[in-house]
Amino acid sequence: MAKKMPVTTHGVGVFLELRKRLQSGLLIVGKNISESPKDVVVTGEDSCLRIRTPGGELSLTLPAGVTFEQGSCIPTPAGESSGEELHFRLRINIEQRTDEDSPANVTEGLRAKETYCFNCQGCMTRLLEDRVFKRVLPLPNGNWNAIVDDWCCHPDPFANKKLLPRAEDCLLGDTFVLLARDGSCEQTLTEEVSPVGTDDSQDPKKPCHRLTLISCASCLSVLGEAVTPETLKLYITQVVVEPAVGDRKPEASANRSLFLERTVAARLLDLSNSLSTFHFLVQSPGGKAFLLLWLLNSDSIISSVPETGAKAERSVSSPDFHRPSLRATRALKLLFISCSDTGIQQRDIITSWEVNAIGHPVVLPQKVCEELQRVMGDSNSELPASMRCMRSYQVAYLRL
Repeated sequence: MAKKMPVTTHGVGVFLELRKRLQSGLLIVGKNISESPKDVVVTGEDSCLRIRTPGGELSLTLPAGVTFEQGSCIPTPAGESSGEELHFRLRINIEQRTDEDSPANVTEGLRAKETYCFNCQGCMTRLLEDRVFKRVLPLPNGNWNAIVDDWCCHPDPFANKKLLPRAEDCLLGDTFVLLARDGSCEQTLTEEVSPVGTDDSQDPKKPCHRLTLISCASCLSVLGEAVTPETLKLYITQVVVEPAVGDRKPEASANRSLFLERTVAARLLDLSNSLSTFHFLVQSPGGKAFLLLWLLNSDSIISSVPETGAKAERSVSSPDFHRPSLRATRALKLLFISCSDTGIQQRDIITSWEVNAIGHPVVLPQKVCEELQRVMGDSNSELPASMRCMRSYQVAYLRL
């Protein structure tokens, strides 16, 4: 069993969480920033929240349509964290908007009879040129094989059969797209048979599961799998799909973890809304479980400024959640457990999820599962101590 990775926590600066549905919010200020609630003054104007402390003034930009209700910020007990944190409750007003931006999602943007180019997310090399699809169709959800016996009165007609795209089809899975292979990718993609994993080779009960991995020829990032010699499976965390516009080459993303965070968050939100589920199991294509995720709410608006940033900066602008950020952003609030956790209570929860088949499977390449574990751990470490745990679960936010 893998050991739990140590998590480095950070000093509490200023943390804000607003709830749109409740029209309320929680503000946490570290006592290294302000020792008394009297020294914290919160005001607002338009879509801006100003927090004045002895360390300076922070100006947080709120999403359009969200405003602070003047005079509503009041101190509230901090419980066991009263020695380190000051807590405040506040109210917000929400303007009903119909033009709110939807989270970016590869699968939601694809349309039939439109021309698209597929690029490697890591280096933005163009992988597939000018693909036009006559049909863009959703695949059944990840558990469809398991429920065939429940609605079929005769032997499973789909046994040992795969749903594959035709030449001009694009099939949409939960975390991937299936495409027919063409000549445009011969120089941009490479193939390699995956090695047998250490865990698989030591477990005689598990069948040997080997995949033909598809990688970018330029940066060698794993993009997906060759389901058959004629069919590609590309994961939405590994590619960027854009309408074909001349020879323009998209700019490479400077922050891989931010792209992964937002892509996974958008997909979890879509799956939760469409399947009415809040429990997810992140696993590799070989079936190795990495994370148990429990979606608590999707209406959070958050901003976090570490202690060093809150003391040193009066006006900072950065989109990175792990640096001083003065722009509040929409996020999913999740409870999570790493499946490598060796704690007794955590092991009991993991076993319960496995036995009762709790959690819709979210299948991602193994390295991406490991990346997501780090993203969740980093988010948790940035939170105030009072918010890092809930019962036996850890807490994290994924930005949309």
